[in-house]
Parts: sequence; structure tokens; C-alpha cells
Amino acid sequence: MKNVNKSDIEKKEDYDPFQNRKVEKPSSDIRSTANLIKASLGSGLLAGPLAFANAGWGVGIVGTIIIGIICGHCVHILVKTSRGCCKLERKPLLGYAETAESVFLNGPKSVRRYAYLAKIFSEFALVSTYVGVCCIYSVLISDSIKQLIDTYVPSVILPVEYYCLIILGPIALLCQVKYLKWLAIFSFLANIFLVLTYLICLYYIFGSEITLADKRVAGDPWRFPAFVSTVIFAMEGIGVVMPVENAMKKPQHFLGCPSVLVVAMTAIVFFYSTLGLFGYFRYGDVLRGSITLNLPLDDWPAICAKAFIALSIFFTYPLQFYVVFDIFKKHTDRYIKDNYRNITEVVARIIGVGFCAGIGIALPLLEQIINIVGACFYSILGLIIPATLETVFRWQNLGRLKWVLWKNLLIVIFGIGTIISGCTVTILDIIEILHKKIE
Repeated sequence: MKNVNKSDIEKKEDYDPFQNRKVEKPSSDIRSTANLIKASLGSGLLAGPLAFANAGWGVGIVGTIIIGIICGHCVHILVKTSRGCCKLERKPLLGYAETAESVFLNGPKSVRRYAYLAKIFSEFALVSTYVGVCCIYSVLISDSIKQLIDTYVPSVILPVEYYCLIILGPIALLCQVKYLKWLAIFSFLANIFLVLTYLICLYYIFGSEITLADKRVAGDPWRFPAFVSTVIFAMEGIGVVMPVENAMKKPQHFLGCPSVLVVAMTAIVFFYSTLGLFGYFRYGDVLRGSITLNLPLDDWPAICAKAFIALSIFFTYPLQFYVVFDIFKKHTDRYIKDNYRNITEVVARIIGVGFCAGIGIALPLLEQIINIVGACFYSILGLIIPATLETVFRWQNLGRLKWVLWKNLLIVIFGIGTIISGCTVTILDIIEILHKKIE
């Protein structure tokens, strides 16, 4: 096996992965864009104002744009690397973990022995990240329902953990959907509810006079890691990228300009920065983990917003869960007989949803879970791994002055710094919250 270089790739140019793909239920460009937007935006969008409160509005705007560019670039290099591996392997498509394995198998001799380890590590990162996301979604849906029930049915006061249990059945039922094409319908509905929630939030933000005198251009530097963690959580949907690209009817439209990726990332940065900026201007430092939790409880548009975001996250849940179950399915399919396959999948999906809800019940701290998932899991999955894979794949062709190496080294350093600083700040926040509860 040879190192990857220009001559290797040129020899494989006769193989077109797109022409050899046979997707059972292909998705259109619009559906793929909807899936990609919805995979990123959700609870992270509504945490935007709190992120700006941590950073200050000036640092928030600049930081959001920079992080958006970095996240979009990492998606681009991951997909481009995966396509290069498809040509080398003469395979029509590769998933995230399969791409990691292929990169190391076709890389320099010194790293080929780590190919299987790279695959296992990537799968572990995927599962950890999206289990975390599903936990966050369980808590956010439950929080929204609890607020409404506590206000309008005061005779029924239950802790948020009980609502996590109550929503288990509907979520488990929705997660039985198998194909991304069908999930796109739910993503479309989720996007509608999310846009409506976004507009209602803007209605309340601009419904009264906004004062800028007490709003900081730059916040406390100690809180910057929390800002970065929250923004990365909101921007990243990289675990869904390969399934979405692999399921496209015209996958060649995923990259380029204009493209599915460019349109999706532009929309994500726009929605996040506008809501984050103006939400901070309106509510200042009293913001909660989701801006909808700051809205009044006695006004019907606010009631609709709380219901809409619960529905939006509810319809997004199966898209995130798809990543987790896809990995489980790949490892277990070979051991399951065909006549038991359907019932096994149904039971496994129910157990998976129950496991995610269980973690949400154990740690119902929405803001802190968001920061942990963003700082630790998404930094590894969305920044460090893609940068490492491109470097290994292009080891024999790193460009003039090895600019690819230096660029990816900066991304890895940024990712590691986010993990250390973000997790440190969040753990200290959790300790402070638990200490106050004990007192």
C-alpha cells in the first residue's frame, strides 16, 4: 500500500463514487439543507443570548463569525477527505468513522497500524457527542413543558425529571423512523417551529425599549471559554454531515459555492448572531440556558414560543439519535437473523432513548450540559478529528510551505484549548450550583 500522493489519486480518477452510489431513499438538495440546518440549530440557537452575555456583544459577534468559518471549514475538509478516500478505496461512500480508518490505512506507513484505533475513537466520539445532544434535548423539552404546566395547571407541580420520563414514549415512537428522507419531513417541521420561535423572541426583544448603556462590548475573559463552548455546540452538526451527504440524490452539490454547506452555514451564523446579539441587548445578564425560559408566562405569543421550541426539539431528536443508532446497527447487523431484525431494532431504539433520558434525569443542568458537550465532545468531533484526518491524508502534499499542516495545527490547538478551558469553567459552575443547593 502506498502513501497518498497526487499520482495515487490520479490513478483512481476513473472511479466516480457518485455514479456508483445506490441510495435506497435519496434526499433532494432542499431536504439535505434542511437536515443540515436542523442538525446544528436547536437548543444551541436559543442559548445564543447567554453566550453573548458571557463574551460581550462585540466579542460575541466577531467570535461567532470566526467560529462559524472554522466549523464550516472543518466540515468541508472532512467531506473532501472522505471523497478522496472513496476514490482510493473504490467505494461509493464512507461514513465518518470509516473515513478515519481509510485515511490511516492509506497514510504514511508509520500510522497505518492505528487505522482501527482511529475508527473506534471516531465512533466513540460520535456516540458520546450525540448521546449528550439527546440528553440536552430531553431536558430542554421537559423544561419547556414544565414551565407551561406549572403556570396553567398549578395543582400539578412536578420536578423536571418526571417530565423527562413522561416524554419517553412519544420520543421513542418518533425514533422508529428509519430513513433520512423521511426524517427530512420532521426536520422541515422542526425548522418551521424554530423560525416561529425565533420570530416570537425577536417580537419580545424589540417589544420594549432596549438600553445599551449597561451592555458590555467585551465580557469577563474568564467567561470566554463558556461562550466558545456554547457557540461550538450551536454551530456543529458534523456527526450528521456524512449521513446527509451520503444520502443525497446529487452529492456533488454538497460542496462548492453556492452549495448545501454554504447555504446551511450562512443561515446558521445569521440566526445565531442576530438572536444572540439582540437577546443580550434585551435581557442582559439575567439570561437563562434558553432564551425562551426568559419570556413571560402570561402572554400567548410567549406561550406559543415555549410550545414551538418543545415541538421543534422533539422533531429534531430522531435526527440526532440517527447518528447513535447507525453506529449500533453497523456493529450488530451481522449477528442478528433477518426474521428478528425489525423487532431488535425497535427494542434497541427504545432502550437507547431511555438511556439518554436517564442521563438527562441524573444531570438536569441545561446550560452546563450544553457547555460540556460543546467544549469536550464537539471540539474533538468537529475540530480535532477533521483537521487530523486531512493532515494525514495529504501528508505527501501539504502545499507550499506546508500551509495545510500549520493551518490544521492551529485548529487542533484551538480545539484542545476549548476542551481544557471550557470543561474547567463548566465543572466549576456545576460545583458552585451544587454547593448552593446543599446550603
